[in-house]
Amino acid sequence: MDLTLLKKLDIQKMNSGCSTGQKWIKSTTSKVLDITSPINGEAIAKVQTCSHEDYLEVKKQAQRAFTVWRTVPAPQRGEIVRQIGLKLREYKEELGKLVTLEMGKSIQEGYGEVQEMIDICDFAVGLSRQLYGVTTQSERPEHRMYDQYHPIGIVGIISAFNFPVAVYAWNAMLAAVCGDVCIWKPSSKVPLTAIAVQKIVAEVLKENKLPEGIFSLVIGSGRDVGEAMLQDKEVGLISITGSTRVGRHANEVIARRFGKVICELGGNNAIIVTPNADLKLAIPGIVFGAVGTAGQRCTSTRRVIIHEDMYDTVKKTLLKAYKSIKIGTPLDESNHVGPLIDTDAVKMYEDAIAQAKEQGGKVICGDQVLSGKGYESGTYVKPTIVEVTNDMAIVQDETFAPILYLIKYSGDVEDAIAIQNDVVQGLSSAIFTQDVREAELFLSSRGSDCGIANINIGTSGAEIGGAFGGEKETGGGRESGSDAWKGYMRRQTNTINYSKELPLAQGIKFNL
Repeated sequence: MDLTLLKKLDIQKMNSGCSTGQKWIKSTTSKVLDITSPINGEAIAKVQTCSHEDYLEVKKQAQRAFTVWRTVPAPQRGEIVRQIGLKLREYKEELGKLVTLEMGKSIQEGYGEVQEMIDICDFAVGLSRQLYGVTTQSERPEHRMYDQYHPIGIVGIISAFNFPVAVYAWNAMLAAVCGDVCIWKPSSKVPLTAIAVQKIVAEVLKENKLPEGIFSLVIGSGRDVGEAMLQDKEVGLISITGSTRVGRHANEVIARRFGKVICELGGNNAIIVTPNADLKLAIPGIVFGAVGTAGQRCTSTRRVIIHEDMYDTVKKTLLKAYKSIKIGTPLDESNHVGPLIDTDAVKMYEDAIAQAKEQGGKVICGDQVLSGKGYESGTYVKPTIVEVTNDMAIVQDETFAPILYLIKYSGDVEDAIAIQNDVVQGLSSAIFTQDVREAELFLSSRGSDCGIANINIGTSGAEIGGAFGGEKETGGGRESGSDAWKGYMRRQTNTINYSKELPLAQGIKFNL
């Protein structure tokens, strides 16, 4: 293990998983997480988890911090976020490597994820001067009507293992410039990167003499911490990234207390390849979308819907491309695919392939858990391609693994779009075509029903400037760019009467 890396990020052999910013709480629980790398199974460090009582202490400090933070002018809040972005630049290499060690994604993706954090900081800095409301013309004389946005309060951020730090930043940096304070519950599979980020952010808080509780961290079980956040009426908004099952439960609990929620849940993303596609663009887009991050992105390409006239050509070309994929340690930049997060994920990979076979699917490559030198952790698998029909039960589900389903269609592009939309998820989608009519139809109200729809690029990899999220059982939430910031604020309509009269609604008059 790279001890120099851990030392620079201040990761100890035993780490507290509970922080109010600059203060780390010694937990009352005896639960300890042993964190190992999926790359080789080697131990990295231990984390002391939070108890329910620890969470309550963190929340109390966050409430105090909010009373101060909301009064700081938004551009000054943006200045703090700017400094966080600069501090992340100083630690980009080390933090990117830790992302790779703990999660298993390629080192390029590890660095890229930290760059996403930096980019969203830059975006949020500009946003801090653009929290616009709209002035509306009043129907009453000498009245002015407008809307404005105020901070919500405490924002809970529950993030998943596949993006250990970037998704946190998408939420936290926007929430911060909006005047909110954040409590972050990361996945217990990747807590060390969260601890490292918390310590980096704490440097900025300390340098600016800011109060505890603006950015807080709680690492713990769903029972001790997660469920408490969901049920807590004093947490005004929860942003949750995870499975549809987890999101459905969260929505039900939060709805009962009339809280706000941003859900980023499952994806079952498809690429349509029409007879008018440029395969020089399509094939790399499909391969990267299917095998990048070992298929563990919510935007990973799960299905490729190919016109019958192109099917054999696309199939042959994909098989050739898959033969050239290099599988191995993600610390080696020459490798394309690293490990799955753990052996549970490997079991899901095996089960999904077995179900595909039982339901009539035909495996044409892959279907292998790798062993031997370099694969001792038991978490490396071969990217797999299966020929299927869209109505198979396993195709309707999302498997977080590098499994790609090939589906043939005949007829026109509307038939392909119908197949694409015939799943319960609605996150990301793409079409490869050089026909402007097909492209425009795909983007129209008759086209893709997903929150993200792309032309001649794949499903995976979203820019921070656009609002990120999906429809249907993907949850309907939006994070990151565009006007997603409005989700972190409460909206208020204001009317000002500067006349000497008080006109009443519907012309009602009182003789007073």
